[in-house]
Amino acid sequence: MTIERVQRGLAVLVGVFVFYTAATGPFEGLIQRALFLALVSSLGFALYPLGAGKSWRPVGLALDLVLCAVTITACGYVVWNYDRIMTTLPWATTAEMWLTVGLVLSVLELGRRTVGLIFPILVIAGLGYALFGNYLPGALSHRGFDAAFVTETIFLGDLGIWGMLTGVAATVIAAFVMFGALLLHTGGGQAFMDFAMRLGGRQPGGAAKIATIASGLFGMISGSAVANVATTGNFTISMMIRLGYPRPFAAAVEAVASTGGQLAPPIMGAAAFVMAEILGIPYLTIILGAIIPAVLFYLSVFMTVHFVALRRNLAVVPEDDLPAWSTIAAPRRVLPIILALGGLCVGIYLGRSIATAAFYGIIGLLVAFVVTRVGQMPVREMVSKVMDGLEDAGKGMVIIGVLLAGAQVLVSMINLTGIGVTMSSLIVAVAGDVVPLVAIIVAGVCLIMGMGLPTTAAYVLVAAVLAPAMTAVGIDPLAAHMFVFYYATISVITPPVCVAVFVASGIAQTNWLPAAGQAVRLGAVTYVIPFLFLLYPGMTLQGTWLQAVEALVGGLVLVIAIPALLSGLRITTSRALDITILLSAIAIAIWPHPLSPFIAIAVLAGAYVMRQSNGKVMA
Repeated sequence: MTIERVQRGLAVLVGVFVFYTAATGPFEGLIQRALFLALVSSLGFALYPLGAGKSWRPVGLALDLVLCAVTITACGYVVWNYDRIMTTLPWATTAEMWLTVGLVLSVLELGRRTVGLIFPILVIAGLGYALFGNYLPGALSHRGFDAAFVTETIFLGDLGIWGMLTGVAATVIAAFVMFGALLLHTGGGQAFMDFAMRLGGRQPGGAAKIATIASGLFGMISGSAVANVATTGNFTISMMIRLGYPRPFAAAVEAVASTGGQLAPPIMGAAAFVMAEILGIPYLTIILGAIIPAVLFYLSVFMTVHFVALRRNLAVVPEDDLPAWSTIAAPRRVLPIILALGGLCVGIYLGRSIATAAFYGIIGLLVAFVVTRVGQMPVREMVSKVMDGLEDAGKGMVIIGVLLAGAQVLVSMINLTGIGVTMSSLIVAVAGDVVPLVAIIVAGVCLIMGMGLPTTAAYVLVAAVLAPAMTAVGIDPLAAHMFVFYYATISVITPPVCVAVFVASGIAQTNWLPAAGQAVRLGAVTYVIPFLFLLYPGMTLQGTWLQAVEALVGGLVLVIAIPALLSGLRITTSRALDITILLSAIAIAIWPHPLSPFIAIAVLAGAYVMRQSNGKVMA
């Protein structure tokens, strides 16, 4: 049996497990999580073999088999002893301590293979702090915990590795990963791309606008900026370069646009599901709270691209390269997407769990796929596409499952030692009760802590340590978590460790440094949007409708004025006057008064009239 067959078999097995539990409901908490971790870890060792292609691969294979066996044994031990673990307060035995060590090492090793060294180092630092932090001086010291107590926390209960994050990964997130993978493999991906091409292709900077729209649509499904770049970038970046766009600019557009997909409802990245669990609120509340910020994010990228295209005279996409509307609107393209989202919405409306709602969406998708392909595609090929989707979903769950299991270990150590409360107290002590200063400090720390980490792991880390600092000074919990979520997300385009830019630059075959500079410039407004959560109570749709309108209008001013300012858009014959007008609109928009956004939008409207009178077209 070849390694490819093993990988495919395990991936499909993971997919079937998730499909079954989404349909019938999950097993008991620890059992569901242990079975899920055993399956994804086994798949992980098959997908990311140690020493692949090296002369010492036999040694790597032996280590892989040992780690895999330890993981399965540890997970099986928890399943077998579920009743004892949940109904008593078990004391850790020597065997249980060794099982804990082996399981944590396996998870961290898979984390190293999938996302690099930074993540396992952070988890090891958390474990080291729990075991030896009592030797530190001052406020960072704690009372100390021995290996047995740490084992009981991590392994023999639902606070450690079997905690909430692993639970969300094994149910809700896994179901939506499958939903997205099946949607893309049954034609949704091509439908998104065709729609983006038709919508943005014939406008100035058409290829860049196609990248913006397509990456947003794909990002809502994939939930990963890096995966989004790799999926859409091969097409969009090549198109931009072919039409004469500078390579760093092409890479930057794709990186920034792909990052925003994780912030866009209705299917946001895995971190949004984690946020709902941490805050103890319905996922629908998270979706509603993300609508206005997501609109502002993509409008800011779109407007920046538009203004740059006007200034540089970037080419439109030739009509011959664009699909016809009749092709885009064909039932075989749109019906699977409509029934998939329809099934999802029906499940949520009926009050089913989010995982079961995703199952309804999958059923709607599969029904539409079969109905629209019968007679046009051989049954064998249809089955193959569905199996490919299951395989892709299983592979996608490896990184998420391993990361969230490792992150749960780190979070349990943060909670055990109280370091999160200590860090929050230190931030408040430095900034006092000055909300903007607390927010600036938290934003900076979020960007640093998020570098080199996937968004979900970055969010979990900063939410555990930094969100309490914001709520401590009176910021609404949802606004605080959205704030750190955004900064954890945009860390993937922030130098020096900007992984989305690295991937996009590789596709564009250009140096990453100028691409990173372009990305920061294109995404300049995205660094401002999180502060709107603090400035406008209606930004998360938690207040009145008038507050929501105020937030939307104020945000629109910023996403138009800031890109216009940075791109050097001409309004009058005087550059100094142009800058003054745009800066005035920005200053008025952020002035804390209910009428400020409306006055600022009036200033921009006046600027538009002035630009028209000068014989130029602003948009």
